[in-house]
Amino acid sequence: MKNKPDSLFFNRQFCAEAQNGWDRSGLSVERFGMEVEMNTKSDQLYERACKRMPGGVNSPVRSFRSVGKTPFFVDKAAGAFLIDVDHNRYLDYVCSWGPGILGHAHPAIIEAVRRACEKGLTFGAPTEKEVELAELVNECVPSMEMMRLVSSGTEACMSAIRAARGFTGRDKIIKFEGCYHGHSDGLLVKAGSGLMTEAIPDSAGVPAGYAENTLLAGYNDPDSVSRLFDAYRDQIACVIVEPVAANMGVVPPAEGFLPFLREITEKNGALLIFDEVITGFRLSPGGAQEYYGVRPDLSTFGKIIGGGMPLAAYGGRKDVMSRIAPLGPVYQAGTLSGNPVAVTAGLETLRQLIAHPEIYEEIDRRAGKLEEAFRETGFTVNRVGSLLSCFFTKEPVTDYRSALRSDTKAFAAYFAAMLERGIYVAPSQFEALFVSAAHTDEMIERTCRAIREAV
Repeated sequence: MKNKPDSLFFNRQFCAEAQNGWDRSGLSVERFGMEVEMNTKSDQLYERACKRMPGGVNSPVRSFRSVGKTPFFVDKAAGAFLIDVDHNRYLDYVCSWGPGILGHAHPAIIEAVRRACEKGLTFGAPTEKEVELAELVNECVPSMEMMRLVSSGTEACMSAIRAARGFTGRDKIIKFEGCYHGHSDGLLVKAGSGLMTEAIPDSAGVPAGYAENTLLAGYNDPDSVSRLFDAYRDQIACVIVEPVAANMGVVPPAEGFLPFLREITEKNGALLIFDEVITGFRLSPGGAQEYYGVRPDLSTFGKIIGGGMPLAAYGGRKDVMSRIAPLGPVYQAGTLSGNPVAVTAGLETLRQLIAHPEIYEEIDRRAGKLEEAFRETGFTVNRVGSLLSCFFTKEPVTDYRSALRSDTKAFAAYFAAMLERGIYVAPSQFEALFVSAAHTDEMIERTCRAIREAV
């Protein structure tokens, strides 16, 4: 492996500091969790924020509305911990919604970013590191023969779909209920009265015309996909799917589902797009496509590829990506695409992961311990690698509709009980729990005890 990092991904001193309260925070172990009245300063900040930001936040789930709470405001983070402005410390299983796979403020990444910042923050021109990152991604994910860096997962998915339409000359796409691919107009749709009906926008401000070419199928339901291909023969440009659904809670693909999608798209001249914004570099160095052995035509990556900074990518087959401007007629551009600081953070993260593949075995094992604790409660648990969700239902969860049977009031009570114990999980029943390399066995055991008490 070229450019192997000198520092280990799991710095013993760094993790010891994080576990013991992170010396630089001035906190003690006794201040772990909510032993004093919470959110004095956070409440003040939230009140100010609500005057200038919709809901007081810059992304809806951060508002904690679904769990009946007001959000805490983060001051800093290290290892597996978040520290809020009121000096409360939380064991973090959100990990910035995935990219914190090495833990917060990893020394090697911070140092690399510091050096990059000294050279300048943005150029609007090519840099050597963009080339290095593209080569490294291709080394890990062979299907990414050619790629384009962008700034967000939404932008990556929107651009990949445009590329598929430009390549095939077709307009319609298939997406799945419960799979989220960003907030672009054509993807914010719901099923309405049935899978074969016209798609209805799932957000105000989205004209029906934007959504009319988006067809909806059921996740893990091959028959629903077959019916759409039969009804719209030679009109479907692509199928876009989260290979492991993680935006209705974690829902694994049923056996044979991903190979089926590969087969039916090839048969009908459509492209298969894997949205690996969450699964990419988390399930394995080659993402879900390596994990399940299915090669898509196009892929989107985010989260970890930027090491926690705004960065994403889309790409795949060279013949398809050669249609992107300036080589072809499919236009996509961005001043901050390939930002040198974000690229640096992504490069260092991927190099650490590749140099130390044992991380995947460790976070999988620790996630398995959490899974066992959740199963003891009697509720449904889905896990793939270091991604897992506990659904507050006794029934299996295999798709969006079965996920909706979960008791969201019970989840809200569980969230509050975990937060009181100093453990931060996603403030929504329909999100994933993430395990990082900074979570030690001791932290996992503490979390397992909290799960049993809370549930």
